[in-house]
Amino acid sequence: MSVRTPDPDWNPDDDRPQPPSTTPGWFSDLELAQIRGRLPLLYVEALPVRVDGLGQVTEVGVLLRANALGEMTRTLVSGRVMYGETLRDALFRHLEKDLGPMAFPLLPASPVPATVAEYFPLPGISPFTDERQHAVSLVFVVPVTGTCEPRQDALEVTWMSPTEAAGRDVGAEMEGGRGLVVRRALAAVGALT
Repeated sequence: MSVRTPDPDWNPDDDRPQPPSTTPGWFSDLELAQIRGRLPLLYVEALPVRVDGLGQVTEVGVLLRANALGEMTRTLVSGRVMYGETLRDALFRHLEKDLGPMAFPLLPASPVPATVAEYFPLPGISPFTDERQHAVSLVFVVPVTGTCEPRQDALEVTWMSPTEAAGRDVGAEMEGGRGLVVRRALAAVGALT
């Protein structure tokens, strides 16, 4: 006897065995669209920083990219956490993907986020929006010690002071409320006075 409480739109055919994926952890575009319409997804976002000998943030790296409309925007290192992937592995994968293999990030000994942002497809529920989905993002401040050469859709990494990165001008160039994410993350590590 099943004690499973079915979802309102549950179909018994949904429980039939599926063939194994040829790319574990990745979804087809159709699968991802269906998942985004039904579940919140877990993301990691990283604010790359340079620190001095005392561990205090001296510079903040913000990515410059072109969005789907061709507009230039600023953003953070970010991406989904794959099934079976640790937060540490997801952070490292996305930092390398966006900043290049020579960035040499210093991942925290304990992956505790500086802040959490919950993105909704409709504005007004929270200060954070993502028209594609409901997503929960764990935001980390990650020191990098190497050379950052952006890859994927990032065009450049702009290094600026914490005060400048948390300013309204930079925040206005960020989509989905990420300017507030930057301010919260920098405040959590004592980089804003």
